[in-house]
Amino acid sequence: MFVDRVTIYVKGGDGGSGCVSFRREKYIPKGGPDGGDGGDGGDVIIRAIEGTDSLANIVNRKHWRAENGGSGMGDNCHGKKAHDLIIAVPPGTLVLDRDRGNILKDLTLPNDQVVVAIGGRGGRGNRAFTTSINRAPREFQPGTPGEEKHISLELKVIADVGLVGKPNAGKSTLLSRLSRAHPEIASYPFTTKHPNLGQVMIGGERAFILADLPGLIEGAHQGVGLGHEFLRHVERTRVIIHVLEPFPMDQTTPLANYHSIRNELDLHGKDTILKPEIIVLSKSELTGSDIVRKELEKELGREVIGISAVTGQGLANMIQAVTRELQKVKNPDEE
Repeated sequence: MFVDRVTIYVKGGDGGSGCVSFRREKYIPKGGPDGGDGGDGGDVIIRAIEGTDSLANIVNRKHWRAENGGSGMGDNCHGKKAHDLIIAVPPGTLVLDRDRGNILKDLTLPNDQVVVAIGGRGGRGNRAFTTSINRAPREFQPGTPGEEKHISLELKVIADVGLVGKPNAGKSTLLSRLSRAHPEIASYPFTTKHPNLGQVMIGGERAFILADLPGLIEGAHQGVGLGHEFLRHVERTRVIIHVLEPFPMDQTTPLANYHSIRNELDLHGKDTILKPEIIVLSKSELTGSDIVRKELEKELGREVIGISAVTGQGLANMIQAVTRELQKVKNPDEE
């Protein structure tokens, strides 16, 4: 199950209470106060852990509470400091305060973390209240309560390359051909309802992560169709492969579909329109698709790569183009 949005309640552990105690031993009169301090409560920490691409592991647990600190004891024994509670999330998770609406941290890299609920401090025992005029204090402090709040987690898939295009453009089939991913493939629109990731090998030990992103329709920037479920994942990709279908089922044209999707990227903002783009025409095994490709190249004034996930035609050229663009992104000063 893929989950990319979760709201949870978090609470730091309460601090332990200080202790009221007096030293009482044989032959030691007036032993004095020896009540220890309470231990601090645990913090709640959200940490990005590599190896997962969904929030499904935490979706069924809505309340997260760290341990409370131990109470102080006699003989100047301090209460135990509680362990922190670690919530593991995938890299690319945005952590927000639900009620205030502000971003606490963007966990883009493995081991990035943020403390979302600070544990309470332990209270002081009566020994801490000893003064020159109060040698037998019976005062102590209770521990302070841990911080609590509601946290929203939003996952934006981190991938080197993202496949964008209208529903049924052939993105899922292309991903399954290039990698070991097994996305759902069918002849009806919106078969893909969440991003699918696959690793594409490009020789030796080199590879890039390819994401098949949910289909896009007009008005997506306003939430129409899968709307923001699609667009916010595009923000993380470094290169876009724009997949066009030569003979769309809805009787539109590849050129109209191209401009429609580019317009949605532009309206979404956040510089998604500025990402390097490679245009490919899928299903090149169909008769007449090469004529459509040449007309598209003429209209757009740039290269359109004809590919076929069925026969493998043009896939090597596409991967070479992707590799060049990724190298430019990594090394912008190199030609």
